[in-house]
Amino acid sequence: MSERVPRSERVPRGRVARGRKLGMLAAGQAARGATAKLSMIGRSEHAREVLARRSTLDAAEQLVDVLGNMKGAAMKLGQMLSVVDVDLIPETHRERFRAKLAVLCDQAPVMPFASMRAVLEAEYGSLTRVFRDFDEEPLAAASIGQVYRATLRDGREVAVKVQYPGVEKAVRADLRNLALFAKLWKSMWPAIGGEGLLDEITRNLESELDYRREAWTQHLVAAHYRGHPFIVVPDSVPEHCGDRVMVTEYLDSKPFSHMRTLPAAERDRIGELIYRFYVGSLFERGEFPGDPHPGNILLAADGRVGFIDFGLYHRMDSAAVEFERQVARAAAERRAGDLYALLVDRGIVDPAAGVEPAECLEYLWAASEWNLADEELTITADLATGALISAIDPRVAEYSAIRHQMLPREHVFSRRVDFQTFGILGQLGATGNWHRIAREWIYGDEPVTEIGRALAHRP
Repeated sequence: MSERVPRSERVPRGRVARGRKLGMLAAGQAARGATAKLSMIGRSEHAREVLARRSTLDAAEQLVDVLGNMKGAAMKLGQMLSVVDVDLIPETHRERFRAKLAVLCDQAPVMPFASMRAVLEAEYGSLTRVFRDFDEEPLAAASIGQVYRATLRDGREVAVKVQYPGVEKAVRADLRNLALFAKLWKSMWPAIGGEGLLDEITRNLESELDYRREAWTQHLVAAHYRGHPFIVVPDSVPEHCGDRVMVTEYLDSKPFSHMRTLPAAERDRIGELIYRFYVGSLFERGEFPGDPHPGNILLAADGRVGFIDFGLYHRMDSAAVEFERQVARAAAERRAGDLYALLVDRGIVDPAAGVEPAECLEYLWAASEWNLADEELTITADLATGALISAIDPRVAEYSAIRHQMLPREHVFSRRVDFQTFGILGQLGATGNWHRIAREWIYGDEPVTEIGRALAHRP
């Protein structure tokens, strides 16, 4: 018989209970901001800076505490925030702030194995029926479940992802509280609460609960990268995957935090592979993983870069891909009129809104100069944050008109993937001519990097 999960160890799952937590968090963020503003009246510039830092760091701690412990969709929101530096944080405190939010990527609060065992036994009846050995200490704790290392009865080493008890109801409760999500999100980034993004979050988080679907997706992606010289995707083990348990090959690897300590040349190599995997796959195959963050990137023992977590996976039709390609070309070539026409034709820019072609071009360059400019560029966290703030934050004066235009649903997550990838490369401090790499899939140019040339000559 399955063990009963103690009440104190369950994921809060009701809409009212979870809504209360989100409401308190949003109210706390707003109150903190108001208090900070009031306390700055009459203070010196130095005193204001100290108070602003203290308020921002308090906000980070509250985000980690509330979103991390809620798990589910609320924690996924926190993970989205963790890739870049939220708001313009004073440089002296930026690393500490990033570390706080990084907890949501790979150090989420762990749920006791006694609680998770009930889920496993509901799938298998008995663990010994499937596993020869099962390590009860989790490898990772994420938004939907925890990951464990185990050995199948046939001797294969595997990773086992197990959904938290009650997380499905918790996620669905979160999705019914999207108004509170929008309020919380706007308190951090006021311009990002559009309906298109919230619709995409709803649709994709519901699909992320479907472990059978994720297992099949991972199997297909793993098959595509099987034998790849630089990238590895551990395959799923479909016969042992269920509704709430997913089993994949175990990848002997080190985490992203280790990659950040490596010499510059190695970080540049890893950065190029991350860029190709998350951004290049859209143009090359019309599909891409929708959840880039450091916890999903591993450095395998053989030097290949490993990618995991395919609960959010997107496929884009050829017309939408071609639109993205044409926009990239027009922007890179600074053809403002053509770019404007493309955006109007796609319904992104309203011709009656007073947006000028030159503003469209300048806006795209402010957000994407890193892969539009034909030059070698070292991406830093500051650079990634600055581009994101320019793109979405109305507190920045430039581009106010175009920033409020509507992005069609099919392009929402491709833009998110661009920014998330940019943020990851900023944390890595990778250097490259990102435009020259992108020309392979934007223009069909011959590759200019060793990795690109090696891939071009694969059989």
